[in-house]
Amino acid sequence: MSFLRFLILLALVAWIGGITFFAFVEAPTLFTVLPNTRLAGDVVSPSLSKLHWMGMISGAVFLICSLIYNQLRHARPKPLAASHVLIALMLLLTAISQFRVTPKMTSLRAEMQAVDRLPGSDARAQFDRLHAWSTRLEGAVLLLGIGVVALMARRDSN
Repeated sequence: MSFLRFLILLALVAWIGGITFFAFVEAPTLFTVLPNTRLAGDVVSPSLSKLHWMGMISGAVFLICSLIYNQLRHARPKPLAASHVLIALMLLLTAISQFRVTPKMTSLRAEMQAVDRLPGSDARAQFDRLHAWSTRLEGAVLLLGIGVVALMARRDSN
């Protein structure tokens, strides 16, 4: 059972740590050290996609291992436990970002690549709105993940 606990915690740490690193280190650094936002976006976009996949895999590992752990320890999987509900919400928000928001942003980025596009263009305005949603989604996933960490800490102290 300790191996299951290890996998549960590893999945959570990888997901939350990845989001934290991306949001507070990678993206801001790239946008300040690279010569233009186009190059920074060329790095951030695939990094964000990898982060989403890492999160979805981590979320699945967390849920599977946690359900098995609960079955072994409590003789029932407890699918509606608070940590499971929060992880499910995190997975949903991550999937929305990966499969709805990111593809639209990628398409708009390609549209904005033309040199004659002005910052006030319709494509730019749409991109900025989607970027704001992307940021909100990642922030919500991070906050929910911190909530799961708090639940796990409380559960381990009992």
